[in-house]
Amino acid sequence: MEEKNRHGKMGLASMTAGMDRKTGRKYWRAGTMPSAMEAKRDWRTREDPFEEDWPLMAAKLADAPTLEGKALFEWLMEERPGKYAPGQVRTFQRRVERWRAQSGPEREVFFAQEHRPGEAMQTDFTWATELGVTICGEAFPHMLCHPVLPYSNWEWATVCRSESFLAISRGVQAALFRLGKRPKYHQTDHSTAATHDLKNGSREFNDEYKRFIEHFGMAPRTIAVGKSNQNGDVEASNGALKRCLEQHLLLRGSRDFESVEAYEAWVQGLLARNNARRSAKVSEELSAMTPLAVSRLPEHTTEDVRVSRESTIRVKHNTYSVPSRLIEAKVKVRLYDDRLEVWYGGARQLEVERLLGRHGHRIDYHHVIWSLVKKPGAFSRYRYREELFPSLEFRRAYDALNEALGAGYKADAEYLRILHRSASVSETDVEAALALLREAGETPLADKVKELVQPREAEVPAMAPYAPNLAEYDALLAAAEEVGA
Repeated sequence: MEEKNRHGKMGLASMTAGMDRKTGRKYWRAGTMPSAMEAKRDWRTREDPFEEDWPLMAAKLADAPTLEGKALFEWLMEERPGKYAPGQVRTFQRRVERWRAQSGPEREVFFAQEHRPGEAMQTDFTWATELGVTICGEAFPHMLCHPVLPYSNWEWATVCRSESFLAISRGVQAALFRLGKRPKYHQTDHSTAATHDLKNGSREFNDEYKRFIEHFGMAPRTIAVGKSNQNGDVEASNGALKRCLEQHLLLRGSRDFESVEAYEAWVQGLLARNNARRSAKVSEELSAMTPLAVSRLPEHTTEDVRVSRESTIRVKHNTYSVPSRLIEAKVKVRLYDDRLEVWYGGARQLEVERLLGRHGHRIDYHHVIWSLVKKPGAFSRYRYREELFPSLEFRRAYDALNEALGAGYKADAEYLRILHRSASVSETDVEAALALLREAGETPLADKVKELVQPREAEVPAMAPYAPNLAEYDALLAAAEEVGA
């Protein structure tokens, strides 16, 4: 129309608008937009194939409103064989959708909430194993403890292995001390790290968790049971966080890190940059929050445990071996989220990776081999025997000994002597010796391994004594006097 008014040529105006001359003339005569010329219809263009059976379907839906359209259609096909085809399922589902909108029950309404600056921190756990991160080439299954301030979307994260109290206390402390201030509330879902079941359909905060939150001057707050949408801000942030990490892992070009600490530092460095972009709203949050004026709590719990005559301790329903010199001693165990430390007499005796779940065991052959080599008869039925094969090469050696010497005492004694050599000299060297004997087709007897693996004498590097150049000090003093002058 603009082109026609400008030069009056219908053909040129239609061509400029990208349409046929006759179409252009139709719109010109109508004097309105094409969308306004479309006639809206409120009638069906084809016969409803379900009209005859729909009263029965409506009755089914009225009795069970949560019944899905696909399941109801499959039932209808069985009741009316040959009448309906599988390709009509979408038509039937649309008919069910119309029924729900016109005659179905009232549905739950979700009410968008207005967040207030500095009012609450929401914390949630999310699995991050899907990112494919490795530590020194080894797969690293892990979670992220993820605190978020809903008003500004400020966020922080710490690496953990489970939804434990120690994990949430470490994550929340890291976030609070990063901010230097505290909100009024701390909100979680019904993770066992914060709450426990009261056997009546409700949950209560754990005493340990309440003491932790009260230490920082916050009030604990949780969502209704089964209402994960009430923690929606941090839930949505979980997905956004993992998408962000995935993209930056692609840019990094490698998913392998030298340590868990290096990986966590990388994650937190990325979050620090993201938080800097939210500085305006974060400033509003901080101005409404109270300064943090408390000390950091220990990131571990402590238990007093007595070492058994089997040179083991039992902690949180799991069994760990300890050095045999501690048998019958009462030791102090510090439990962290990812590890535990055994202390005696004020000195740390052992640090070991913590087991997840219950009824697991972690036995280090270094702790028991000195006694076991003196009692080889105990090996065959030792309850933790499978833990005494440090690698596949050791297992192959044991199988070869059983094949050559016959299963029994002699083969067990030979293997334990090999394991003793590994503990007293070098596991790596013994493993290499076993591989050489296997490749040579020889039976891996203990004496052959001993010939190949000898103790290494420590080499003291030759170093020339350091001779300081006093002229360099004189030059520094002279420069300092010139500056002072």
